[in-house]
Amino acid sequence: MQDRARATRKILLESAAHLFVERGYAGTSVNDISDHSGKTSGAIYFHYSSKENLALAVVREQFATWPQMLAPYAAPGIPPLEKLVVLSFGIARSLREDVVARAGARLWAERRGIEAAVPTPFDAWALAATRLLAQARARGELAAGVEPSAAAVALVCAFFGICTLTDELPGGRRDWRELLDQWWTLMLNSLQAEPDPAALLARARARTPVQL
Repeated sequence: MQDRARATRKILLESAAHLFVERGYAGTSVNDISDHSGKTSGAIYFHYSSKENLALAVVREQFATWPQMLAPYAAPGIPPLEKLVVLSFGIARSLREDVVARAGARLWAERRGIEAAVPTPFDAWALAATRLLAQARARGELAAGVEPSAAAVALVCAFFGICTLTDELPGGRRDWRELLDQWWTLMLNSLQAEPDPAALLARARARTPVQL
């Protein structure tokens, strides 16, 4: 792909992401994306063929960052539950600060209004969490009675809710980082064989390249 075409696709994708975050899929038109991007509607149809395909491109772009987020999960020498927390910090930061990631999350929530199959990150998230919990169990670090695959699904569902619904909670805008800490404190008290959430969270934050 030529540099000019690549640059145009990037501009269109980021403009669409901004509008999808602000207005949702149904509230965003091709003309809106054209106005926001400064590109013609013809350029949009040339590069993406439809609003549906542009929405799918936004979601796929979000998934393109997944390998980088998995780096702490793959790194040797870090206890599995600590890896799980570090991974969650990276995902949470992306969902709060990266407009494409935020748009991808909103598009997934609105997937029934999109005439295309919207991919989901949850299977990959649950698989990664299951593996880490299984490793923690093998090391004797997981509480008795915690089944890795079932616990992983519950964690992923709750975590996504924390990341995406914080601004909608009663009482006005809340500090999402504080809520994430509170949530992990509750979860780790149940997950750790010898609970010490404060110490694990402190270690995980020290390993996070950019602080939340």
